[in-house]
Amino acid sequence: MKKEFEVIAGGITTPKGFKAATLRAGIKESRKRDDLTLLFSDTPAAVAGTFTTNRIKAAPVKLCERHLIWGQGQALLINAGNANACTGEQGFHDAERMAEITAETLGIAKNLVFVCSTGTIGIPLPMPRIESNLPALARKLSRENSSQAAEAILTTDLVKKEVAVTVMVDGIPVTIAGIAKGSGMIAPNMATMLAFITTDAAVDQRSLQLELVHAVDLSFNRIVVDGDESTNDTVLMFANGTAGNKLLDRKHHDWRRFCHALEYVTRELALMIVKDGEGATKFVTVHVTGAASRHDARACARAIAMSPLVKTAWNGGDPNWGRIMAALGYSGARIQEERVDISFNDLPAVQSGKAADSGSLAELARIYALKEFTIKVELHVGKSEFTVYTCDLSKEYVAINAEYMT
Repeated sequence: MKKEFEVIAGGITTPKGFKAATLRAGIKESRKRDDLTLLFSDTPAAVAGTFTTNRIKAAPVKLCERHLIWGQGQALLINAGNANACTGEQGFHDAERMAEITAETLGIAKNLVFVCSTGTIGIPLPMPRIESNLPALARKLSRENSSQAAEAILTTDLVKKEVAVTVMVDGIPVTIAGIAKGSGMIAPNMATMLAFITTDAAVDQRSLQLELVHAVDLSFNRIVVDGDESTNDTVLMFANGTAGNKLLDRKHHDWRRFCHALEYVTRELALMIVKDGEGATKFVTVHVTGAASRHDARACARAIAMSPLVKTAWNGGDPNWGRIMAALGYSGARIQEERVDISFNDLPAVQSGKAADSGSLAELARIYALKEFTIKVELHVGKSEFTVYTCDLSKEYVAINAEYMT
C-alpha cells in the first residue's frame, strides 16, 4: 500500500506562509522561559476550532468562539503563565484588548485575531506587559521560530510537542504541522491543553471544521492524565492555501488522504501529552471491546483511566485487577460481571469475571513493571469499542500540584 503521507522534521511554521515569534514578557515573574507567542499567516486563512465543554470557560475561549463564527483568521497571540479564567468582565475585556493590539500592530482586522491563555486561574492578566511587548514581538516574526513557539507555550510540560507531515493533494505537496502543550489537568472533552495546527493547503472552512472535530475525537478526546477538564482547552487550525492546490472539501478525491494526515498529527500530539503527564512513569493504553454501545465503551475506558486506585496500582507495579473491575462497575455502562474478561498485554488476568486460570500475579506484575503496556477489557455484551491513552499517578504528581505554579 502506497504511503499516504510523510513525516518530516519541523513544526508550526513549516507550512508555507506562516511565521512565529516569542519573547519573555514577564507575565509570571517566576517563569524562566518565553511566555508570549505570536503566530501569523501571510494571508487570511480558513480557521477551525474546538473548545472545552467545561461550563466555566476562560475569557480567551469565549473570544475565540466568537471570532470562529467568521471562519477566517490570520494571527494568534498566546500567553503562558496566566489562564485569564474566572477574571470576570475585566478578563474578557483583556482578551479583546489582546486581539485589538495584535490587529493594530499587524495592520489586520481584529476579527482575524485569535487569543489563547494558559496558566494559573483567577489572576488578572498583566496587560501593560503584553501591550508594551507586542511591537517587539511582531518584529521578531520569522519562519525560523517554530521550535521556539513550541517551547514558549509550555507550563509544567517537561518536553516540547511538535510534529509535521507532507501529503500530496492534486499532485502538489502540502504540509500539515502542529504544536501542543499539556501535562496536567488533562481529560479533554471537546488538558490545561492547547494545540495549534497549520497547513498551507487550501481547504473549505466548513469541511475543515467537521474534520477537525473528528480528528480531535480520535485523539485529544481519548487521553487522560488526571481526569480534570480545563477551563482553557482549545484546538485551533489555520489553512492558508499558499500551497496552490485546488480547494479541498469532502468531495475532493484527495480529501481522505488529507484527513488521514491531519488525524496522524493530532494523534501524535495527544500521545506526546500523555507521555509527558505530570509525574508519569508509565504509558498505558486502555482498550474496551464488546460493549453494548460506544457510549458504554467510552464510559468504561475513561473510568479505568481516571481511577486514582487503578493509576496508583500501575505506578506501584501492583497487578490489582480488582480495582479495574470496580471501575467498570461504577462506570454506568451495562455490565454482566460473569462475562467480563481482562488481559494485560494479552496475558489473561480475569476470565468470566474471576481470576484467570493462567497468568500468575508474578507474571502480571512483570507487565506492570514495563514503561508501556495495554489493558484490554472484553465485556461480551455487544460490539462497540473505545480506546483511551493514559498514564500512572505518582507521588511526583502530588508534589507538582501541591505547589502554587502553572
